[in-house]
Amino acid sequence: MSIRYTASVAALLVGIGSSPAFADMEAAKKWIDSEFQPSVLSKDEQMKEMEWFIDAAKPFAGMEINVLSEGVPAHTYESTVLTKAFEEITGIKVNHQILGEGEVVQAVQTQMQTNRNLYDAYVNDSDLIGTHSRLQSAVNLTDWMEGEGSDVTNPMLDLEDFIGIQFTTGPDGKIWQLPDQQFANLYWFRADWFAREDLKKQFKDKYGYDLGVPVNWSAYEDIADFFTNDVKEIDGVRIYGHMDYGKRAPDLGWRMTDAWLSMAGSTSPGLPNGRPIDEWGIRMDEGTCNPSGASVSRGGGTNAPASVYAIAKWDEWLRNYAPPGAADLDFYQSLPALSQGNVAQQIFWYTAFLPDMVKPKSEGNNTVDDDGKVLWKMAPSPHGPYWKEGMKLGYQDVGSWTLFKSTPVDRRKAAWLYAQFAVSKTVDLKKTHVGLTIIRDSSINDPSFTERAPQLGGLVEFYRSPDRVAWTPTGINVPDYPKLAQLWWQQIGDVNSGAFTPQEAMDRLAGEMDDIMARMQAADEAANTYGGCGPRLNAEVDPSEWLGKPNGPAAKLENEKPQGETIAYEDLIQRWTNQ
Repeated sequence: MSIRYTASVAALLVGIGSSPAFADMEAAKKWIDSEFQPSVLSKDEQMKEMEWFIDAAKPFAGMEINVLSEGVPAHTYESTVLTKAFEEITGIKVNHQILGEGEVVQAVQTQMQTNRNLYDAYVNDSDLIGTHSRLQSAVNLTDWMEGEGSDVTNPMLDLEDFIGIQFTTGPDGKIWQLPDQQFANLYWFRADWFAREDLKKQFKDKYGYDLGVPVNWSAYEDIADFFTNDVKEIDGVRIYGHMDYGKRAPDLGWRMTDAWLSMAGSTSPGLPNGRPIDEWGIRMDEGTCNPSGASVSRGGGTNAPASVYAIAKWDEWLRNYAPPGAADLDFYQSLPALSQGNVAQQIFWYTAFLPDMVKPKSEGNNTVDDDGKVLWKMAPSPHGPYWKEGMKLGYQDVGSWTLFKSTPVDRRKAAWLYAQFAVSKTVDLKKTHVGLTIIRDSSINDPSFTERAPQLGGLVEFYRSPDRVAWTPTGINVPDYPKLAQLWWQQIGDVNSGAFTPQEAMDRLAGEMDDIMARMQAADEAANTYGGCGPRLNAEVDPSEWLGKPNGPAAKLENEKPQGETIAYEDLIQRWTNQ
């Protein structure tokens, strides 16, 4: 049986006394007083914003809509709390379903391919910005807000307040998605262990430089080896210098496309994404919207020395320095690992899971003390030897509301109201404190986060610093994220299993991406499938014609392990706060 109510069914339910709660200023006041505090708005301003939602929602009262997102704490809060508030305030019932990221991407892809309305809105990563802006099966929000959706667009939305709005803007300058939650991949370390004088002396004696936050991958590797093979045990617990995962599963692909290659230095300079070569190794020259290849033989960087180095280090560190069994874990299974308290550092740690890392000891979190004070800190990611100033330094996930043309307009409007409610200034500061995934400048700069900053291990300082711009999502060089992303995990999995060397795996990956982009090119040339912005592949030439050349991928370095370099955490924070 359909889970959607038709308008006639809703009207019938009104008649028999079992209708959903309808628009109500008293309900808005109740939620503002009991739940939506703190807020960057005064209570009067919150009531004004809710009054707009009530009026805008009147044509849709009694409607039941369906939205989909992946499972991070911010979305759990939306699905369990905000849906109830929204229904009581507006009379619109929302079924906010949560699935794994791979299932969300699959649902998005299916709706794009079939034009069947599976969901009325999605929280869909901005990594698909290159897809949505080319296929144009998604709704162009800039035109929507000014045209057909103007009557349901919140006048208090304040797009300039969204810190990731540039990531959801296509090459056409139009906004295609609205940020809902945002988190970065940063470096995580046990500050209490790093501060021990005996360990600091032992490290300095062995390596000749200070134990501290690693600036480069050489230092990260030295620290991983030090804790795994020299320290070995702290407080009777066997410890390790590194944590990661390696199971052959779709999330292993995101592990790499989430800017791992760029951290090694495989991209061209340029923010938010390298041009002409991005963090996937896909080439797209300035002034065009046409990707021209992933292989070095076409001017790309997917199988270039820096990319191969990045994959080799992932595999090597996972084998040599991570806890036993880490190579058999997937992304979700690896999440609880840090809270066990036996890992010294992690180079690739998503801040989305910060809520789990601030839980008390009584809930099994061994990275806080008996008083609940965190024993760890987060810091900028170290970079590999190929990295140069001006390149992006890491990944930032921007889960963003996405509407599709295949959704009937009335359902699309109701879903757009819920999407805006979930990111409204009335709601956002409280939601940000719950999920710790920052999307608004006004929220991260609120005094309530100044007060909470000492318990969040550097998150607040990072998001208030200008350095945050070097952490960015997948960009517009990727012409069709669902088609290309699925190639990565299979090839990387073959490295972990030992079936192929990193070079062999990346050669195969680059070749497969070029093959798919060639088919995209043919479709675009024949039927304008990608709006004229599909791939236009360069002819293959000997890789030597591109390697080490201006605007080409870097040639292999003679020394891929320069001297390790660290910085004291206190100096880092001081640099952030002085900028």
